[in-house]
Amino acid sequence: MRLVLDTNIFISGIFFSGPPYEILNAWRHRKVELVISPDILDEYRRVGERLAKLYPGVDLEPFLELLAIKARIVSAPPLDEPVCSDPDDDKFIACALASRTKLICSGDKALLKATGYRGITILRPKDFIDAYLKEKR
Repeated sequence: MRLVLDTNIFISGIFFSGPPYEILNAWRHRKVELVISPDILDEYRRVGERLAKLYPGVDLEPFLELLAIKARIVSAPPLDEPVCSDPDDDKFIACALASRTKLICSGDKALLKATGYRGITILRPKDFIDAYLKEKR
């Protein structure tokens, strides 16, 4: 199953435990396929590098290298019109549309409000795990 991860979920999965970590672990074990765009990868790197300064024991680079190898990277043109109240979140919807991915995982309220847009479901990490990974663990 293909999945787009909001930056907060990807970065939380690297730096902390809990549901975001479980989702990244499922990806590492090929239970889900992550889909990203160059814009999303840039944001992952930018936010991750900022957080890495606060947690110097965490090495972000192996995760970014793994993305380059194991994630599906798609070209995602910007949306014709804004969908989210925070236009910066539209890149996740654009990526899902460009890749025909029906699931986005996010904790971002502005992005969660866009669930259902053009058939895309946006779930919180715990809800995603309960719906799609619980039996596979």
